[in-house]
Amino acid sequence: MSSLDLFNLNQKRCLITGSSRGIGFALATGLASAGAELVINGRNADTVAKAAAEIRATGATVYELIFDVTDHKASKTAIDKFEAETGAIDILINNAGMQHRAPLEEFPADAFDDLMRTNVYSIFNVGQACAVHMLKRGAGKIINIASIQTALARPSIAPYTASKGAVANFTKGMATDWGSRGLQINAIAPGYFKTELNQALVDDPEFSAWVAKRTPAGRWGNIEELVGAAIFLSSDASTYVNGITLYVDGGMSACV
Repeated sequence: MSSLDLFNLNQKRCLITGSSRGIGFALATGLASAGAELVINGRNADTVAKAAAEIRATGATVYELIFDVTDHKASKTAIDKFEAETGAIDILINNAGMQHRAPLEEFPADAFDDLMRTNVYSIFNVGQACAVHMLKRGAGKIINIASIQTALARPSIAPYTASKGAVANFTKGMATDWGSRGLQINAIAPGYFKTELNQALVDDPEFSAWVAKRTPAGRWGNIEELVGAAIFLSSDASTYVNGITLYVDGGMSACV
């Protein structure tokens, strides 16, 4: 076997939550190029269908799975049905997430609840639903999307920072519980990447200057630069990697 074959995802099927746009869509496109079948997820059927069609046009096999990741019952029902009717989900990328900015002393309680449900509860809901099937097969990969805010903080996003800290520790817990039973569970922590949700910050000269100065790479990341890490953690190249958080941040977390 060539060392490059370790990264081949042929005959692997990957569910990526929140994958109709942004980082999730970029990861879906990248994993498809490595041979994976994709399961595109979101709450809006039209948006998911559009994203799926775009990836399908490249020749990839793409499925659509509509459910709300913050709903435990809906997540379990959708995944159980897919496994029974279509086949195994070999790889799960828990990508769905949200941000809300406000001074901590004014942070709305309902926004805090929504943020935790989207960024943390979803990992439990979808992770558990997929793991039940993976454990029966004795194999599976789960990748949780953390953040540079897993390690660092900035003003006005304390609850987001708390949620992404939880993602890293939850990843360790999942690996501890399931690693001996054939699963590898790891996290990717992106730094500052150009996305639709970050466009206002990208367009802010002062903030972009801060990113360039604070990051050893001297620039924002492009979302395609997350694909290599996702392929690595999804593939046989990482069979002895478990419970880590891999920072893809241009070096930001390495320096002060």
